[in-house]
Amino acid sequence: MSVDVVTFGEVMVRLAPPHFQRLEQARSLDLEVGGAELNTAVGLVRLGRSAAWVSALPENSLGKLVANRVREAGVSDRHVRYTDGRCGLYFLEFGAAPRASSVLYDRKDSAISRVTADTFDWPALLAGARWFHVSGITAALSPGAADAVGAALKAARGLGLGTSIDLNYRAKLWSREDAARVMGGLLRDCELVIASEADAEFLFGVTGADFPAVAEGLMARFGVQAVAGTRREAPLVWRNRFAAVGYSAGKLYESAWYDVEIVDRLGAGDALAAGLIHGMLDGDLGKGVDYGGALGALKHTIPGDLPWLDAAEVEATLQGQGLRVRR
Repeated sequence: MSVDVVTFGEVMVRLAPPHFQRLEQARSLDLEVGGAELNTAVGLVRLGRSAAWVSALPENSLGKLVANRVREAGVSDRHVRYTDGRCGLYFLEFGAAPRASSVLYDRKDSAISRVTADTFDWPALLAGARWFHVSGITAALSPGAADAVGAALKAARGLGLGTSIDLNYRAKLWSREDAARVMGGLLRDCELVIASEADAEFLFGVTGADFPAVAEGLMARFGVQAVAGTRREAPLVWRNRFAAVGYSAGKLYESAWYDVEIVDRLGAGDALAAGLIHGMLDGDLGKGVDYGGALGALKHTIPGDLPWLDAAEVEATLQGQGLRVRR
């Protein structure tokens, strides 16, 4: 069975103290699961696409918990490998102005960090799919994981799939120098790059007066066809303005701006990526930017990392539907 989109990455168990508590105060922890590429796959399924998530999980109860959530969200887990290692964890403290939210990782030696370029038969796994998506987080997990990302991208391009990568730089996972070296090589096999202007400058020294100038710099340097990113104004931790932007073939695309009251910010960028790919599957970056902006904005209102939304809600948001109670 083929799917529209294949994604590849780690999913972790998320543990968060309730009621804005600090970890040192906690007596209980709320449990969710999430990871950038799974979050995007779920967003695509919620928009009506089919998606499979590729990863490695430990052969224990936590691995089963993650796999159960993947299937519950409608994403195929048939390419997941069960192996030695552990399930990564992360601890989330919700902040409120002036205290920012914060994340503590406990993911060293996770099962997926042990994969190599030969762990998966990428040509067979990708056969029949239309798009492959990954993020810089996966490449940051280990040299073997970075090699696996490279092998997947090359196989996808060889089969004629569209490809995308979200830079998603995480300073807690790798150095600026390592990220720039590895990601610079991977971008050459990508059609769409999701990147903030700050990350483009920090990793690659690509700057410009505006988003189109930065996008042109990335396109000239790496040969990518399209660049997209988020717009965010954050006067308070729990109230932001959010939008999507994209650039390709000399044309700038901008979504509407959305005022968001934040329930949970994590996963908003991954939801935006889902909207972008949804449009790109129809050959329409403008549609992708519109759907990415709306889906990313709506994700802020959902607890957990996964975008438990549907296409009708996204389309209503695109049409400017108000906030009256639906009866």
